[in-house]
Amino acid sequence: MRWTQLYLVGYVIFLGGLIAAAWKLGVIEQVGTGWTIIGIVIAIGIGIMISVSGGDKKTIEIDRR
Repeated sequence: MRWTQLYLVGYVIFLGGLIAAAWKLGVIEQVGTGWTIIGIVIAIGIGIMISVSGGDKKTIEIDRR
């Protein structure tokens, strides 16, 4: 598993914990299901963008003779 994939898995687990805590506190009932789903989709999208943009970007030079 690459670091990017591992980061994304950790981010999804983190979001799951936040959603479980919000559900237990009754926040999701006050906000509504529609807005909760929209927030989850946005949070997953941000996690994907962060995990893809991270890491070292190296230039590879090929010497052809």
